[in-house]
Amino acid sequence: MSKGLLISIEGPDGAGKTTVLEALLPRLREVYPDQVVTTREPGGVAIAEQIREVILDVDNTAMDAKTELLLYIAARRQHLVEKVLPELEKGNMVIMDRFIDSSVAYQGTGRGLNQDEIAWLNAYATDGYKPDVTLLFDVDSETGLARIAASGEREVNRLDLEKLDLHQRVRQGYLDLAQAEPERIKLIDASQAFEDVVEDAWKVIKGYL
Repeated sequence: MSKGLLISIEGPDGAGKTTVLEALLPRLREVYPDQVVTTREPGGVAIAEQIREVILDVDNTAMDAKTELLLYIAARRQHLVEKVLPELEKGNMVIMDRFIDSSVAYQGTGRGLNQDEIAWLNAYATDGYKPDVTLLFDVDSETGLARIAASGEREVNRLDLEKLDLHQRVRQGYLDLAQAEPERIKLIDASQAFEDVVEDAWKVIKGYL
C-alpha cells in the first residue's frame, strides 16, 4: 500500500468519540496490516500541543473568534506536515480526533465566522487534503454537556464554559456538514448504548479496510 488511510472522528462535546475510539483500537490493530496511529487536534506534536494550551486555557476568555480560528489552523498545519502525512506515506492508518470539520462547526456555525473563508483556510493549511472517511458522533447538546459534567474524567476547558446555545449551533453545523458530504461523513447516533455506538463505528470503518 503506497498510501495509508486517514480517518477523522468528529462530534460535539460529550459525544463520546474518544472513548469509542479506545474501544475500537484492539480490533483495528488486529485486522490492519500496518500500524494504527492515533492523534488529536489541536495537538499531536509539540508545537501544536503548545498552541492547544493557549486555545483551551480557561483564563483566555478574551480570545477573539478569528484569533481562535487562526490558532487552530496553525496547529493543524504543523501537525499535518510533521506527523500525519509522514505516517500516511508509510502506509499507516491514521485516526485523528478532530480535523477540518471542527473549524467549520465550531468557528463557523458556532462562532458565526464566514464558512467560505474557513474552507479556504482549511484548504490552505492542508493543501486541500481531506480524510478518507469521517465518523461523526452525534448527540444532543444537553446530553453531551451532562455527560461531561457527570464523568468528571477530564478537566473543564474554555469551550466547556460556553453557553448551551453555542453547543447547539455547533451540533447543527456538524449535521449540515454531514448532509453536504454524505460520501465522506458518516453519521453515528451517539445517544445509543455505548456497545451499539462502537458497533456502528466499526461497521463504517470495516468498509474501508
